[in-house]
Amino acid sequence: MQELDIGEVVRRSGVPASTLRYYEQLGLLQVLGRRGLRRQYHEQVLDRLALIGLGQSAGLSLQQIGAAMPQGAGLALDRTALLARADALQLQIRRLQRAQDRLRRAAACPHAEDARRCVSFRRLLRAQQRVARG
Repeated sequence: MQELDIGEVVRRSGVPASTLRYYEQLGLLQVLGRRGLRRQYHEQVLDRLALIGLGQSAGLSLQQIGAAMPQGAGLALDRTALLARADALQLQIRRLQRAQDRLRRAAACPHAEDARRCVSFRRLLRAQQRVARG
């Protein structure tokens, strides 16, 4: 087992020391101890930091990431929670793609100077009204 001090973790991960300390407070990272005033981490902290970054890029909160990761140095994951988040992201992607298509059609309308005359734009507004009503 190789130990890394906080400066080395910052250098190798690009994650600021203040963020590392915050992750410790949340229970996402564990400190092995201290050498003088400098925190010491297991070298696997780099993998955990990458996993935290991956979770954040998927839109997970730090609390959700913490719930999906085990305590300690391991990297076992709550696969059910990850699959549920992947499904939710897929649904969001589909909705965003539909919105993108509608906006492009409205922007291509020859009646751009008066959007009320544009059939695509009116459809876009009606669809949004339906979404807002639930």
